[in-house]
Amino acid sequence: MLIEEMYRKLGISREVLACGEQVLEKLKPVFDEIDRTAEYNQLKVIRAMQKNRVSEAHFAATTGYGYNDMGRETLEQVYADCFHAEAALVRPQITCGTHALAVALSANLRPGDELLSPVGKPYDTLEEVIGIRRSPGSLKEYNISYRQVDLLEDGGFDWEGIRASIHEKTKLVTIQRSKGYQTRPTLSVKQIGELITFVKSCKPDVICMVDNCYGEFVEPIEPTDVGADMIVGSLIKNPGGGLAPIGGYICGRKDCIEQCAYRLSAPGLGQEVGANLGILPAFYQGFFLAPTVVAGALKGAIFAANLYEGQYRAVPAGNAPRHDIIQAIEFGDPEAMKAFCRGIQYAAPVDSYVTPEPWAMPGYDSDVIMAAGAFVQGSSIELSADGPLKPPYAVYFQGGLTWYHAKLGILKSLQELCDAGIRTPEDFMKNS
Repeated sequence: MLIEEMYRKLGISREVLACGEQVLEKLKPVFDEIDRTAEYNQLKVIRAMQKNRVSEAHFAATTGYGYNDMGRETLEQVYADCFHAEAALVRPQITCGTHALAVALSANLRPGDELLSPVGKPYDTLEEVIGIRRSPGSLKEYNISYRQVDLLEDGGFDWEGIRASIHEKTKLVTIQRSKGYQTRPTLSVKQIGELITFVKSCKPDVICMVDNCYGEFVEPIEPTDVGADMIVGSLIKNPGGGLAPIGGYICGRKDCIEQCAYRLSAPGLGQEVGANLGILPAFYQGFFLAPTVVAGALKGAIFAANLYEGQYRAVPAGNAPRHDIIQAIEFGDPEAMKAFCRGIQYAAPVDSYVTPEPWAMPGYDSDVIMAAGAFVQGSSIELSADGPLKPPYAVYFQGGLTWYHAKLGILKSLQELCDAGIRTPEDFMKNS
């Protein structure tokens, strides 16, 4: 009764709460499995930290050049060991996931090389990095060509199309694990491994890079366990655990990571420079917490899918296997999409009084609506929802530093749809 009263104070009606509880009853076995994966990944992180003898001395701040920063160097070895890679670059100087990907690509490609995406169109912000959409400094300006092979209609790989697209100039293959602003299936680590094996059977020396954003710690293994030469991600997504205030990582083959370090800093400097400015405790502790935080976000995504499907298309479906923390819901209606985002915003601990509105966000080709009352600006491991305001009017929901906050956000989104007269609680009770 106390919980019901608190939900009521937060604007959740008894009927909407009943919808949620009815859905949750059938999700207990699924949530148990998520907790088992989180436990394994938690132990994996602890083992990497213990192996590298992490101590309080590693949390000390450095400034200026950051020479001999043992905290930075040890953190990078922790990442490398946890993800079973030869080396890692983990830096606050990497501003976001797109920046990390741009560093990895530009560091390992040279004029005359070709970049291949065998999984179709990349995430929107990478289009300008590659030069699909014109932008100063793109790979295209440096005479690096691009080719893509679209996925088949069922979401599978076009094996023959991929084989035909690999030739002597193909230097690097980029594999986006998550769906981005698309409604294709997210790739499992097993599928990524099969794709890498096939690509290398066609050309053994090709570099295989995986955009690992939103996927870390969802499964017990990572793409580096199945042959990826590099995996790339953002610290304000999964591996930062909600504590990292900025940063990105690149893990993989030592020679590839060295190239990335020279690109990030300067030729001749590489990994030797880059002060931590006192934020290493957040990096270490965030990585430590990441498996548990990811588990909460994953529960929120599954809860959302099971609550909404029936009235709307959920991608992935409520009973589908999970390989990232993103849940897409196709509303087919801009007003329903806006109502959903309002609910997520109104459930936030920060800026809960703000109403999200679509705007022309840099790097995107249409207005985007974003709901994110976050402690770290733009952090998508925190409860957030966003999407381009164009057909099929799909919203992409992710994050939640705790399962309970994710649950509140989803209930609040449903409440907003009901309050706007778009749907009724009875509609959703029928679903479950």
